[in-house]
Amino acid sequence: MSVPSRRTILFGGAAAVGLTAFGSAPALASPGKLTDPFTLGVASGDPDHHSVVLWTRLAQNPLADNGFGGMPDRSYLVEWEIATDERFRRTVRRGIEVARPESAHSVHVEAEGLRPGTEYFYRFRTQDHISPAGRTRTAPAPGTLRTDLTMCFASCSHFGAGHFTAYKRLAEDEPGLILHLGDYQYEYASGANDVRKVLGPETRTLENYRLRHAQYKTDPDLQLAHATAPWLVVWDDHETENNWADEVPEQPDPLFLDRRKNAFQAYYENMPLRRTARPRGIDMRLYRRVEWGGLINFHMLDTRQYRDDQACGDGVKAGCDARLEPTRSITGEEQERWLLDGLRRSRARWDVLGQQVFFAQIDLTPGAPQGYNMDAWDGYKANRDRIAEGLGRTRNGVVLTGDVHRHWAAEIKSDYTDPGSRGLGTEFVTTSITSGGDGNDDPNAAVLAENPHVKFHKNRRGYIRTKFTAGELRADYRTLAYVRQAGAEATTAASFVVADCDKSLHQA
Repeated sequence: MSVPSRRTILFGGAAAVGLTAFGSAPALASPGKLTDPFTLGVASGDPDHHSVVLWTRLAQNPLADNGFGGMPDRSYLVEWEIATDERFRRTVRRGIEVARPESAHSVHVEAEGLRPGTEYFYRFRTQDHISPAGRTRTAPAPGTLRTDLTMCFASCSHFGAGHFTAYKRLAEDEPGLILHLGDYQYEYASGANDVRKVLGPETRTLENYRLRHAQYKTDPDLQLAHATAPWLVVWDDHETENNWADEVPEQPDPLFLDRRKNAFQAYYENMPLRRTARPRGIDMRLYRRVEWGGLINFHMLDTRQYRDDQACGDGVKAGCDARLEPTRSITGEEQERWLLDGLRRSRARWDVLGQQVFFAQIDLTPGAPQGYNMDAWDGYKANRDRIAEGLGRTRNGVVLTGDVHRHWAAEIKSDYTDPGSRGLGTEFVTTSITSGGDGNDDPNAAVLAENPHVKFHKNRRGYIRTKFTAGELRADYRTLAYVRQAGAEATTAASFVVADCDKSLHQA
C-alpha cells in the first residue's frame, strides 16, 4: 500500500493507518470492555513554539440523555502519541492520560518538547480502539518573521439551522491554524424551522450542555475541521445563554449562576484548552495571548464574562446616552489593562484581536437618528476607543470578529464622523457557519451608505480565509450558496489586502 498523503489522513478518515505503532506494545489494561469510544473525534489547540494541546473525549453512545456518552462510571487509561509522519513510523512523543467520569471522560494532553514551526500527526488509543488521526503544528520560534500563515476563522454554528458544510470547505483549504470566535454551539431546544433536530431541552444543567456539545461533535464536517489544524477558541453568548453579561442573564433567572457554572465546565471538557483555562466555579480564564513567531500576536478576548450589562435594555437603540459613560466596559478593567499592556509591548508584525462582537462603529438605522447595537462595542464606546487607540499604536492592528451572521469589512477610525480621519486598524467580520439559514444577496446598501468606513457586506454563510506574511494580510470572504442542504461549494465573494504599515482596506 502506498504511503497515504495528508489529505488521505484528513479527508479519508484513515483512523487505522499505522496500527503497528501502537500495536508494538500490549493495550493498556482498563476495566470494562468498550465499543468504539472515539465517536467525537480528536482536536488540538493553543500551540506555542514547543507544545500543543491534544484533545479527545470518550463516548460509546455520544447521544445518551445523561450527557455521559454511554460511558461507565469509572476511569479509563488513554494512550497518546505524536509523530512527524502520517504512518506514525517516526513517533516523537507518547504518554498516558486518565479519562475520568467527573470530566465526562475528556482528555487534555499538553504535549511538550516539540520542535518550533513543525507539522505533527497525533492519535489516541484505549483498550484496542484507536482514534482517527489528527494533524497539528507548533508555532514558529520566537521572533521568526520569514514565514507565512494561512489561517481561517469562523463563528456561529447552530446545529439546527443547517449543515456544517462550511467547516468541510474550511478544512479543504488546509489552514495552519483555525480560530473560532464564539457561538460554537447554541443553547436552544429544537425549533419548528430547524433543518436538523437538536436533542434535549434548552441547556441549563451540566448534563444538558454535555449532550449538546456531544451532538455537535458527532458532525463529520466539524470533526474534520478539528482534525485539520490546531484551534484557538473563545466563546460568545450562546455557549451559555443569549446575550448574557457577566452575572446578568438575558431574562431574570435566580439559577443563572448555576447555569453559567455548568456551561463553563462543559465548554472546557469539549475544547482543546490548556489547564490554565480550567473553570473554577463560575469563573474561567479564557483571554490569553498566543505568539506566532515574530509574525503575529493573537490576543484572544472574552467580551462576555466581565462586561457591564447592556445599556438601554439591549438591542439596537437610538439616543442611548448610557453607552457613552466612561466607566462602561465590555472587557472589564483587568482584561483591558492586560490587552493594552500587551499591545504596548508587542514587537510582532501583526497584532490580531480574536473576539466576538462588532468592534468598529456601525450605524444600523438608515436615516436619522443613528442606531447602535448595545450588545456590541458601540454599547461600550469609551472602552472601545481606548483599545482602538492602543491598537493604532501598533505596527499593524487587526480585529477579527464573529457574532452577527454576516460578512463585513471595516476600517477602524479615530473619528467616524470624518471618513478622512486617522486610521487605527482594520476589522474583518466573519459570517456564520449556519446561523441565519441560507441568507440572501441583499446588498444592505442603506447601512453601507450610513457608514463609509464599512467597505463590504454579504449575507451568506461561510468563513474567512486569511494569509499573513511579513508584507501583507490577505482576507478572502468565503461563502456558500446554501446550508439548509448539505454539499454546497465555497466561493470567494470578495478579497481585501492590508499592506504592512497601512491601516486601510484595499479590495484585491
